[in-house]
Amino acid sequence: MKNNYFVVRNSGVHGKGAFALKTIRKGTRLVEYVGENITPEESDKRYDDTKVKDHHTFLFAVDKRKVIDATFGGNEARFINHSCDPNCDAVIEKRRVYIEANRTIRKGEELAYDYNYERTPKTTKADERLYRCLCGAEECRGTILSAKVTLPRKTAKKAKKKSAKKTKSASKKKSAAKKKQSKKKTGRGR
Repeated sequence: MKNNYFVVRNSGVHGKGAFALKTIRKGTRLVEYVGENITPEESDKRYDDTKVKDHHTFLFAVDKRKVIDATFGGNEARFINHSCDPNCDAVIEKRRVYIEANRTIRKGEELAYDYNYERTPKTTKADERLYRCLCGAEECRGTILSAKVTLPRKTAKKAKKKSAKKTKSASKKKSAAKKKQSKKKTGRGR
């Protein structure tokens, strides 16, 4: 299916980019991000970031079970670059990814969305350099990593449970200490 909204050509941001063929209204769905559906484990096998000096892949993580690898069977959506001040958003619906305009885009303007790569508590300055941003936006954060720490849900739940356990055990210790101090003589123990 021919794309009527943008053309792919060399970009000043990174490699190739997507440029508007005409004025695009806010809310317009431009293209679906397609490619081979793989697991996160398979994407890690295919693309080992620890062995590269310049990060460059066409992966889109949809959820904890699905990653789209646009290197295989992908379309022109894979050439839409990152920006810290994007004019597009990636919208996930029913495990499919669509790129939509988040504001009016003028003819000739480069399309971009915020990649928001996962940032963990273990993210280092070296990671930020590997995933450097070249968007040139006034508020550029210097990296395509998310501005804030993003934890997988399981990790966040485990952390909450762990902290709840710590809180419970700390409360039990405090309660036991109070009981020892007060040593009530009447009534039943709690």
